[in-house]
Amino acid sequence: MSGDVQGVFFRDSCRRLATEQRVNGWVRNLPDGRVEAAFEGEPDAVARLVDWARQGPRTAIVDTVDLYDEQPERLAGFEIRPTPWT
Repeated sequence: MSGDVQGVFFRDSCRRLATEQRVNGWVRNLPDGRVEAAFEGEPDAVARLVDWARQGPRTAIVDTVDLYDEQPERLAGFEIRPTPWT
């Protein structure tokens, strides 16, 4: 996700909603100001998370959401991961 998505409780809000929806995965800030997330679970629940990510929490301004299908990692639970600094 890009836009004004860091410093607006995006990751914590995402984690809470994912837990409520029983979606596994992770979310993290990226060094360039974007947020990256991976969602695994029932298709309808994942779709709800993706729809939410298009707006984020009320203080966020989401400009774009890029979606990629990947092989499931068989994750358990949902976590906030650290920023990958290069």
